[in-house]
Amino acid sequence: MFRKILIANRGEIACRVIDTAHKFGIRCVAVYSEADTNARHVRMADEAYLLGPAPSKDSYLRSDKIIAIAKQSGAEAIHPGYGFLSENEDFANACAQAGVIFIGPPVAAITAMGSKSAAKEIMAAAGVPLVPGYHGDDQSDTLLAEESTRIGYPQLLKAAYGGGGKGMRVVWNKDEFAAALASARREAKAGFGNDKMLIERYLTKPRHIEIQVFADNHGNAVYLAERDCSIQRRHQKVIEEAPAPNFSAEQRKAMGEAAVKAAKAIDYRGAGTVEFLFDEDGSFYFMEMNTRLQVEHPVTEMITGQDLVKWQLLVAAGEPLPLAQQDIQLDGHAIEVRVYAEDPDNDFLPATGKLTYLRQPEANRHVRVDTGVVENDEVSPFYDPMIAKLIVWDESRDRAIARMLRALDDYRIAGVTTNLSFLTSLTEHPAFKAAQLDTNFITQHQESLFAPANNETNQALVLAALFVLQQQKAPSCSHTTFSPWQFSHGWRLNEMPTVHIALHYGEQKQTLTIQQHEQHYVIDVQGQQLCCTAELIGDELSAVLGDHRTKVRVSQYGDTISIFIKHQRYDFIYQTEVATEVDGSEHAGSLTAPMNGTIVAVMVEAGAKVKAGETLVIMEAMKMEYSIKAPKDGVVNQLFYRAGELVQDGAELVDFTAEEQ
Repeated sequence: MFRKILIANRGEIACRVIDTAHKFGIRCVAVYSEADTNARHVRMADEAYLLGPAPSKDSYLRSDKIIAIAKQSGAEAIHPGYGFLSENEDFANACAQAGVIFIGPPVAAITAMGSKSAAKEIMAAAGVPLVPGYHGDDQSDTLLAEESTRIGYPQLLKAAYGGGGKGMRVVWNKDEFAAALASARREAKAGFGNDKMLIERYLTKPRHIEIQVFADNHGNAVYLAERDCSIQRRHQKVIEEAPAPNFSAEQRKAMGEAAVKAAKAIDYRGAGTVEFLFDEDGSFYFMEMNTRLQVEHPVTEMITGQDLVKWQLLVAAGEPLPLAQQDIQLDGHAIEVRVYAEDPDNDFLPATGKLTYLRQPEANRHVRVDTGVVENDEVSPFYDPMIAKLIVWDESRDRAIARMLRALDDYRIAGVTTNLSFLTSLTEHPAFKAAQLDTNFITQHQESLFAPANNETNQALVLAALFVLQQQKAPSCSHTTFSPWQFSHGWRLNEMPTVHIALHYGEQKQTLTIQQHEQHYVIDVQGQQLCCTAELIGDELSAVLGDHRTKVRVSQYGDTISIFIKHQRYDFIYQTEVATEVDGSEHAGSLTAPMNGTIVAVMVEAGAKVKAGETLVIMEAMKMEYSIKAPKDGVVNQLFYRAGELVQDGAELVDFTAEEQ
């Protein structure tokens, strides 16, 4: 076994690899960018080296620096994690030339599967079923348009060297093809350095089922059951579970054997995932093979009892697979959700900022949290905004769903917008509970998934006021009774002291009038008086509101008070001094950047007349493209940025005048 390895990655996967390596007594070397100087994976490692500035191309994609650091530190092997250089054949080859073991498949296998089009040709020759499509080398616009018409609609444009939903577009008719092709090519070029595209017929109700495979250097190859990854948005997985529901033992065997056949066709070694589209009639089609460990590997670990990173280390060290196919047993059901800093109500726009408050569910045999962040870490605009993976296990799927819902309730984050409420809506949705799954699930159930949540703003408002009152007590008096001398305002001799607390919720401001009695408060809420008591211990606020007793978590950062009621978070601004109100309205004719990012294309010129919905500027952030469109028919007066320039969240991009109606 190795004495020391380098992890050429960051975030939760770097932490995950370090955790298993340390159990083996292996010393770990971390690498980091300037943005990750204080990152969790850096602190977990035995030693760490700076790669360079925050952008990936200057840090985590610098294969020359990473290999040099491996040699300098005495690391015998490099674990690439997933993403970045994990499926880069040049990096794997450079490791071999430098005498450093690449903890992954052979270079030839990466090359074979690195091009989705080449992979499909290999799979066709191996007898693995394929979806009809075009995977050729001729990438002329004319030929691609002809093939698009031949294949028929709907269809999927896909970057041949891509992954993670980048460089993908669904094309519903012939008129959409040219614009979709241009956009997908740009995204593929930016994300993978190659804009080669393939076209596939788009199945309208498929399930995404993938098989975990492993192969060693002694001729052994096995599959470790399957994962259902059908719940997706923008072709990126949101929920994964194992084993796949409503999937028979016979189907598992057929798909598993096809996956092993695919691995053997390219003389595979190590961990890999063969992804299939599973149609309603029970047929399945090869989609792609990922030559690395997958983000969702924990659900496989939970139902097999195996540590897949351990398996990777063993295979890379030349040892045989720990188990034969007949020895792999399945137990129970596991579900994983990806906790992201993003706004589901705003087209899943990624969010950045500081994690001012972070409380995770307690880890135990039923609940696991894989994360690369701690409280007060920053979610950077330079990398994927995933905060953590939350994984649960139980004896049945129904029980696992119940576990997940409780764990989501226990997950509390403030400082950035997250998808926790959306994950709860997904997990408790009747169609999900009934395992009515396909890759269009989120689109199909859009209306119910994004229905307004039970609005408990008034309750949260009262709780925020009670929190302020408790905070105004002496620091050590969480258990003491109320004394009017502890307040510097509102108290009069022989009268019940009264205070006014102003709280801002979004654009609304509410002022609560509160009478302070010896053992309780009377709060006027929209003309109704509510008798309340409260006790604050740490970040837990226990309160009685009339005849309702409740217990919630509360955090405060600066002027922001966050109240957590189940999976919902309510943010209030409390300012002890009255500030002068400022007109915050933007220039009526300005169009602004929705987040930090880079301008990739300017589609119009100053003075151009445009139609409503016409794309004016395309920007890229978090590896995804976003189009800034004309809100109405009108004229572009001025453009403030050019392609390639960085922009800040809220920066004015276009000065625009709408035509008078």
